[in-house]
Amino acid sequence: MLSTSWTQQGDPGFPSVLSSVLGKNAPPRIATLGNLDLLKHKPLALFCSVKCPGNLILQTYDLAQSLRQSGVTVIGGFHSPMEQECLTILLRGSQPIIVCPARSLHGMRIPADYKQPIETGRLLLLSPFDGKDRRVTEETALFRNRFVAALADAIFVAHAEPQSKTEQFCHEILKWRKPLYTLDAKANENLLAMGAKPLPGFTSD
Repeated sequence: MLSTSWTQQGDPGFPSVLSSVLGKNAPPRIATLGNLDLLKHKPLALFCSVKCPGNLILQTYDLAQSLRQSGVTVIGGFHSPMEQECLTILLRGSQPIIVCPARSLHGMRIPADYKQPIETGRLLLLSPFDGKDRRVTEETALFRNRFVAALADAIFVAHAEPQSKTEQFCHEILKWRKPLYTLDAKANENLLAMGAKPLPGFTSD
């Protein structure tokens, strides 16, 4: 039986980086299901806008395969179609994964393909939301994204449509002075212009 536990600010397992990055907006406690030690593995956050150009989709598939093979710990909400595809690829490997839903873990149906990775210690579910937040909203999704990026050692954004909320979020990440990477492609000129770095080994048009 999989059971959720809580860790709060001041506890040994609570990630102090949340307070240092998010300040007064850091959650006072987080719900956990799985191996909390995965947070020590310097995770890479993965984000992508809902719409993603075809050439970038192919490159992001390749990146997910590469991350799986190299054992990189990946953290994300895995909500957009491209993010979901990446999670499917990552779940086929053996590397650590941290999934952060934009809702409470209380009452959430755990997907069948999560159960074995949780039991073997390679998948961790984290949520900064309490029991009343059982539905994903625009507000919870934005807070979840900040939560994910704050926990990450570096952030990768496959694509952010110009003028989108994802692009606005990238501006926020850069103010935190965390490493922000994207694919070196014409469709990502907006991200590159604002200061995102091309992901080494992945170039396009």
